[in-house]
Amino acid sequence: MKKPKEIPTVSYDVIVAGAGVAGVAAALAAAEEGAKVALIEKTIFPGGLATTGLVFFYLQLCDGKGTQVSYGLVEKLLKASIKYGPDSLKKKDWGKTPWKPEDGCYCTEFAPGAFILAMDELLEQAGVDFWLDTLLVDAETDENEAIHAVYVENKSGRIRLEGKAFVDATGDSDLVRRAGGETTDGMNYTCMWAVHHDLDADPKEFGRHFPLYYFPEKECNTHGVSGREVTGFVLRSRALLRHHYDEKYASGAADRTTLYPLILPAMPQYRKISCIVGKYRLHDGQAMTRFDDSIGMAGDWRNTANDPWEIPYSTMIPEKIRNVAAAGRNTSSEGEAWEITRVIPCAVVTGEAAGVAAALAVKNGVTVDEVPYDAVARCLVRRGVKLHLSDVGLKYK
Repeated sequence: MKKPKEIPTVSYDVIVAGAGVAGVAAALAAAEEGAKVALIEKTIFPGGLATTGLVFFYLQLCDGKGTQVSYGLVEKLLKASIKYGPDSLKKKDWGKTPWKPEDGCYCTEFAPGAFILAMDELLEQAGVDFWLDTLLVDAETDENEAIHAVYVENKSGRIRLEGKAFVDATGDSDLVRRAGGETTDGMNYTCMWAVHHDLDADPKEFGRHFPLYYFPEKECNTHGVSGREVTGFVLRSRALLRHHYDEKYASGAADRTTLYPLILPAMPQYRKISCIVGKYRLHDGQAMTRFDDSIGMAGDWRNTANDPWEIPYSTMIPEKIRNVAAAGRNTSSEGEAWEITRVIPCAVVTGEAAGVAAALAVKNGVTVDEVPYDAVARCLVRRGVKLHLSDVGLKYK
């Protein structure tokens, strides 16, 4: 029998698991606040569903009626998403000129490759140590259930990453779950976002002959928390795509030279997998509600007439496992609230707050859960974040 190799240890201040937009925001915020940061990503791209998953629409930072509600890194990343590619912004100078209904929402489409390059640039400038093609495999906790190390694997083998504070931005609470924390699973539907070549597409539209194609969702009872579920979900999604092209070719509406798939998502296009059981759970009917511990706001992308939400800091702190903040779609929420927290703008809002909390924990020699909300709020305000609806002139219901 071969003798097991000794596992090397690398130490950081803050370790962020998952480099979707939430993880990127957390890593940037922590680094900007002076922490030595490691960002772990199982693929070779930052951005998660926004890039690897081809869901390349940066949803609204406003209330749909001309008032911007999301500020801070969420706006910086929106602008980064179009730095190296086209956009579909109707109003280019939000906040500088009076809004008119024809200006639309503060949102844009973007080219996934362009956003990847821009995020690479921001992370490099911030000094974040990016671990690509690296899989999180385990978490190490102490007797107080506080995480103090994670185990990862890549081409170098298994490595132990020791940290003073952690952020779970995995999208499915993988870090909290591996540390023994409680989570709640969500339900998903098979669907497909893909890029295809279409000679009949309007060349004036975003992407020219490579438009976004979105398939209607089909009912599918899958959670995405087991290997077999993930495999089945991906194969069913791609089967929808085959069926679409078979129908087009059979009808004579197109052939394989005029319409064909160009790029498919390189990750499962799950919307909701698993979120933490937090100190508080955001739930239905809480739009336009004031939370004393709000870390920012998110618009409701489903309907421009819908009202924005404040996001409580307590939804980011696990009830059981310590020294970690959740960011992105795995913050504690349910029902219609989860529809808000799972998309790009809110993921970045919670990511920035999580990164700030982790950096403050390191500065003060405490665990993340011991960082008082007031300290997080002061830092976010200094960074340009608007915390409450009243800060932007909106009234509570």
